[in-house]
Amino acid sequence: MDSTFSSWLQQLIEILPEGNLYLLLLFVIALLESLPIVGLAMPGSTLILLAGFLAAHGKGSMPPVILITTLGALIGDLLSYWIGARFGTPLLNRNSFKKHRKLVNQAELFFAVHGGKSIFFARFLGPIRGLTPFIAGLARMPQKSLALYALISAILWGISYPGVGFLGGASWQKAQSLGSRLGMIILLALVVTVLHFWLRRSLQLNHGGKKDGN
Repeated sequence: MDSTFSSWLQQLIEILPEGNLYLLLLFVIALLESLPIVGLAMPGSTLILLAGFLAAHGKGSMPPVILITTLGALIGDLLSYWIGARFGTPLLNRNSFKKHRKLVNQAELFFAVHGGKSIFFARFLGPIRGLTPFIAGLARMPQKSLALYALISAILWGISYPGVGFLGGASWQKAQSLGSRLGMIILLALVVTVLHFWLRRSLQLNHGGKKDGN
């Protein structure tokens, strides 16, 4: 590790708060990234990746980091869902949502196609992360299903992002590279899921058409 990077890292560690206040900061970051519109301005995944990287250099301990980021992500998704269910329609007419109408439409389409699975995948898809639970609330998705998908995705996100940062502790560039690879794996899994859905739908339609023909 070169001296310039080492100096930068040490300065960053000294600037950040200690103990429970540091964990509270990570919780707030994970929560805010999960909220509609607010999450667009919060690079939460990168910051949580950084938290894992810092843990590899002695800033905090991994188990509390994983626990608190998982909790923040879960509560953020549940809060986004509640906001959608309680205030969804009037909020969509506000300027803050109108400015991002394209993203809102993408989240609506994503939810319409994938249902509950959209909550899981959106956790790893940046711009629509906070919008998808909001749309689920607006669409009155069953609460138990939402909670289950949100819990699973929050656990995996809370483990994988700080974990990748920790594994890339040799250098920030390596941590970012591992983070990019993780994103590609998630994207590939999404593509496979979409293809599976499309093929199954096509087979069902073809089968139904044959029955009608007979």
